[in-house]
Amino acid sequence: MDQEAKKKALRSFTYGLYILTAQDGEDLAAGTVNWVTQASFQPPLIALGVKRESHLHALIAKTGRLALMTLRADQKAIAQDFFKPTKREGNTLNGHPFEPSPTFGLPLLTELPYWLEAEVRALLALGDHSLVVAEVVEAGVREEAKPLVMWDTGWFYGG
Repeated sequence: MDQEAKKKALRSFTYGLYILTAQDGEDLAAGTVNWVTQASFQPPLIALGVKRESHLHALIAKTGRLALMTLRADQKAIAQDFFKPTKREGNTLNGHPFEPSPTFGLPLLTELPYWLEAEVRALLALGDHSLVVAEVVEAGVREEAKPLVMWDTGWFYGG
């Protein structure tokens, strides 16, 4: 296989950028993710790729719960802040305010326009990322906004 062609083809897929959180008691993790899609209307399912060696993955596998938030088009700096390990100070994660989600009490960043809570229905550990299929149990909109997409950042994660 032509490795450069494979990389370019896979990088041509359209991806948004999101902040994913998980929590087990006082242990929490947050990170920027981009391999996310809706997978079903009934029940409302999402599918996402989560790096297997991450703390996020460990907490999601343990609790079966996650929160996912969409970044607004002008929030590239927030996405960058969650490329590093999660640091909690009071009611902030990596310097950004959060509140507990209504169903599971997971961290929801209050600066981000869209959020959802979901329960894991399947976790397939087949590569360096697991495929997580989760059912949306609650969702909210703080503001209508254009989402941040990978292509607009100049970043690449894939290929």
